[in-house]
Amino acid sequence: MDLETRNKVITIVLGIVIVFLAYYLYRSIVDPYQEVLQEQEMTERVQHRMTLVRDALIEYRNEYGEFPPTDGGLDTLVNFLKTNERMVEQGSELFEERPPSVYNPDSLKFSPRSPHNEFQYTLNDTLRPQIYLLEDPDSDLAIGDLERTTLLNAPNWH
Repeated sequence: MDLETRNKVITIVLGIVIVFLAYYLYRSIVDPYQEVLQEQEMTERVQHRMTLVRDALIEYRNEYGEFPPTDGGLDTLVNFLKTNERMVEQGSELFEERPPSVYNPDSLKFSPRSPHNEFQYTLNDTLRPQIYLLEDPDSDLAIGDLERTTLLNAPNWH
């Protein structure tokens, strides 16, 4: 192999190595950032869904004068959304989901974050006014408090 051929081969090999390393560097920067963006989007989706549950709890309280009990509370809420005439008619407008999700009373009590665990709802009916705590089991997101009435309907992410 003469010197000129050897230099061409080395140039081609080094060019391929440079292209591969440049691609690897690009992926090592972009992929983690994409994961952060996806996690932020999912957190916003969970916050929005929890806000919809809060709004539904307020509608339930306005209708019945109290929040649903702890035992079966979210099931009671879903049943209210499916049977109350006004909620059936206006539910999709009152509780509009973020695309690509659509309003479905049955899915309202579940987190949009995989594995789609049910939100945890606890009512403290020993205080006046009644207060509740709505928590996402897969994060530290919550609405309300079980001890302070000043946090009634207040999310912890603002």
